[in-house]
Amino acid sequence: MKKLTQAREAMEWTRTELGRRARIHPSREGSIELGRVLPYPVELKRLARALSWQGDPDLLLEEVDDDG
Repeated sequence: MKKLTQAREAMEWTRTELGRRARIHPSREGSIELGRVLPYPVELKRLARALSWQGDPDLLLEEVDDDG
């Protein structure tokens, strides 16, 4: 699981909701979250802003343990 997924789930948002808030097509957001595509820098910044992410937006792409 990526930190992006963890942050989205903490907000209790669907991928569609995050995509809407970040102005990214939901299928594109899902592909980014699942690691199928790398986001453009502007997309990553939009995702971070939508999630109120305080750190480096690149950290959203890091993998975390599914348990925590």
